Parts: sequence; C-alpha cells; structure tokens
Amino acid sequence: MNPEELDVPVAGGTLRVCRWPGETGPTVLAAHGITANALSWAPVADALVGRATLIAADLRGRAKSNALPGPYGLAQHADDLITVLDHLGLHRAPIVGHSMGAFVAAVAALRHPDRVSSVLLVDGGVTLQVHEGANIDDILEVVIGPAMRRLRMTFDSERTYLDFWRVHPALSAAWSPAVRDYALRDLVGEPPALRSSCSLEAVRRDATDTLLDEQTTTAAHRIRCPATLLWCERGILDEPQGLYDEARLKAAGIDRSGLTVEKVPDVNHYTILLSLKGAGTVADHIGRLT
Repeated sequence: MNPEELDVPVAGGTLRVCRWPGETGPTVLAAHGITANALSWAPVADALVGRATLIAADLRGRAKSNALPGPYGLAQHADDLITVLDHLGLHRAPIVGHSMGAFVAAVAALRHPDRVSSVLLVDGGVTLQVHEGANIDDILEVVIGPAMRRLRMTFDSERTYLDFWRVHPALSAAWSPAVRDYALRDLVGEPPALRSSCSLEAVRRDATDTLLDEQTTTAAHRIRCPATLLWCERGILDEPQGLYDEARLKAAGIDRSGLTVEKVPDVNHYTILLSLKGAGTVADHIGRLT
C-alpha cells in the first residue's frame, strides 16, 4: 500500500511525512534509523492492515527532508515529530522508533510528556556499547558498517545502488519490492554520480547523541509513559550477536518495572521492520498501543 505524502512546515522548511491511514485504532508516529527513511516502515504499515494510522517522517537531513538545515540532533527530531502532531491536529499519540529512531521516541517522551502516550522501542533506545575515545566516524563504521560507507560513495545507476544493498548480509535473504523502494527513496542526484540523500553532518550529530551523549542514551530510563523494548536476536550484519542481549540490558541498568522487554527471535536489526515476520511482530505491538 503506497502512503499518502504531505509536507509539514517545521523550523527551516518542510518535513516530508508518509501517512498510511487505518480504519480503527490510534494514530502512531514512527521514527526511522540513522541512515534510513520513512519507507522503512512500509512493511509494518502493510502488516497493520488498518489497525492503526501510521505516520512516518523522513527525518531532517534524510530522503525527501534532506534539504532541511540544522540544528540536527535527537532533540530537534523529537520536536519535529511534535510539530507533525500539531499539524495533524492531534494532542497526544504513541511513538514507535527503530534503532536511532527509538532514541528519538524516548527523547520525545521525555521532552513532551503530555504529548506522548506510550513508546515502542524497536532494537534501539537503550544505551549501546561503543569503544570510547574513537572519533564518531570510526564508531559509526564499526556500528553500522555498509550503511555508513555508502554515504561517501557515488553510483553510476539505480541498478548499481540496488546491487550494493542486495549483498548487504542483513538483507540479501530478505530482498523484496518493499526493500527496493526503501533503498531507492534514499537515492538522489543524476547518473553517473548518484548518491545517498543523507546529510553527513546530520548523521554525525545524531550519532553523537545516540551513542555518546548521556542525556539522550539514558532517556528511556527516565520516561514515565508505558514503554516496550523489542530487541532482535541477530545484529546489523545478521551476526549472531545482536545489539542487545540479556547481559547488555542488565549492564545498561534497565528497570523492568518501567520497561517491558521482549526478544524477537529469527530477525536481525533490519528484518525486524523489512521482513514479513519482523514487520508482523512490530505491527501486532503497534496495534495494542494507546
């Protein structure tokens, strides 16, 4: 199902927003990962089959919002999402976020407690282990690998760009028309110098917040609305070690009296959204949000 697209006035310009209307249930805001875009949520929207209205923005500095200037950072993304609520005439809504977007959801709930009714954190939102002392580009190279490298690359055709994504170890076995559309939404420019739409400045600033800034990495510990974390069994490169496990969650100091935690087996950091199994699991949880 193709989404409706609208431009929402925000500080510095307009934010592109995708809307998948539902027949029942809540209107839910969705925030994507650090180099992703709104169409990462398309399989989840399909799996919802009308149980909720899903609203996903291309976050500032990405895809069809890539012309938006700074300041970047998770607080700005959180404020942009609240501006989307204002534009839609909604006072309060749940927020679901994936990867970096999960941190955005937590920050939004902390900054705007009267506007966020609940949060669903999808393989993100809880402090990640990183090597201290390295610069942010080196940390990103370790954490997200190919997704970071593509930001410095050019491609001579759409086919070349899609071939780059097809061999990604997390996606090669899960390739689908939805993954293709998600990948192509990121592509800008003209052959033979096509490139990612992502602003490196935005990615660096957002990564600093997500990985290194204690105020944002611990936001999920301090929110007061109902919150759930779904963590993936497998990692960003489909490796057996995911971003989280029970030991890492314990080390992060998660208070399970305030955060429901659920492991999602047989998915990796990408296929939690972009596969039928993963999208179905996320959609089931969104359908229960209030």
